[in-house]
Amino acid sequence: MTFCMLRPVRAALVSAFLALAVAALAGCSFEPEEKVWEISGPVFGTSYHINVVLTEDPERLETLAGGIEDVLEGVDASMSTWRDDSELSRFNQREDQSDWFPVSAGLFEVLQKAKEVSTLTEGAFDVTIGPVVNLWGFGPQARPEQTPSEEALAEVLSATGSDKLELKSEPPAVRAVPAQYVDLSAIAKGYGVDAVARFLERQGVQAYLVEIGGEVRVNGRKPDGSTWRLAIEQPVSEGRQVNRVVALESRSMATSGDYRNYYESEGRRYSHTIDPETGEPITHNLASVTVIADDCMTADALATGFNVMGYERANALAVRENIPAYFIVRTEEGFETHQTPAFSSYVTQ
Repeated sequence: MTFCMLRPVRAALVSAFLALAVAALAGCSFEPEEKVWEISGPVFGTSYHINVVLTEDPERLETLAGGIEDVLEGVDASMSTWRDDSELSRFNQREDQSDWFPVSAGLFEVLQKAKEVSTLTEGAFDVTIGPVVNLWGFGPQARPEQTPSEEALAEVLSATGSDKLELKSEPPAVRAVPAQYVDLSAIAKGYGVDAVARFLERQGVQAYLVEIGGEVRVNGRKPDGSTWRLAIEQPVSEGRQVNRVVALESRSMATSGDYRNYYESEGRRYSHTIDPETGEPITHNLASVTVIADDCMTADALATGFNVMGYERANALAVRENIPAYFIVRTEEGFETHQTPAFSSYVTQ
C-alpha cells in the first residue's frame, strides 16, 4: 500500500485502467491548498488506485490508507471464491443449502443486486454460473487439459440458475435448492469500489476517484474545478490504447470485454465470459461494453450482462431502460463504436 501526491501535469487524462495523472491547482493562497493524493495497493488479484482531494495531512492519509485496506480485506473475506474460509465459500461448500444461511449485510446487498440484474438481462447475468466457469478453466481451479464435453456441460448447466437462489432480508440470509456454487467475480469488484467510496464519505472526503481493476467511481471535482476524466480502452490484447474519453461527476463506470482474460486451445480462442444460456464462452462480435451508473456494483454487473447479450440485444435493452452504454464492435474493417443516447452527454473526445 502506498500513497503520494500526484505531480501536476498539463491536460492530463484519467485512465480507468492505469495509474491516474491529475492536474493540480496553480497559484498561491494563504488558505491550505488542496491537492490530489493517490493511495494504491494490490487487491482481488489486481490493484487499486484511489485519488482523494485533501490538504496535506500525512496522519490523515495514513488513516485513510489503513481504513481502505480494512474495507477491501472485508470484501475479500466475504465474497472471494479463491479463499476457502470466505463467507461465500462457506455457503458454496454446503452440500445441502435448503436451510437459511445467515449472511452479512454486504453479501446480501450484492446477491440482491445480482438477482435484480439477472432479471433485467433475462438471465444473461447469472452468478450461479460458477460451476460452468470452473469447467472451462476460468475459476479458482486449474485450467482443464481439454475443453468440456457437451454431456458434461449439459449436466452442470441444468443445475444452475439465479432463480434457484432465494433471499430474505430479516435477518439477511440465503438458501438454494438444488445447491448452487455462487461466483460473484463479475459484481464484487464493483461492490468493493462502492464500499471504499462509502468509507471515504464517512471520513469526510468529498472529492475522490476510486478505481479497482478498471472499475471506477468518482465524486466531486478536482482542485481546479474540473470533472474527473476517464479513458475507455481500445479492446486489444497488445498494449494500451484510448478509444474514447468521458467526464464524470458523482457517477460510476465499468467495462466488460473478452480481450484480456482468455486462452487458446486447438486453434480456438475461449473467452472468460460464459453465456448462461448455452454454457459456452461468448462468440459474438461485441468486443467490449462500458456502462455508467450511480453505483459501481450496478455498472459492473450490467457491463457483464450486456457483454453476454451481444450488441443488438444489449443496445435495445439499454436504450429502453435509458442506461448510458458504449459498445465497441468488431467488424472485418476494424472496430465500430456505438453509444446509447443516455451515454452521449458524458463523452468529451
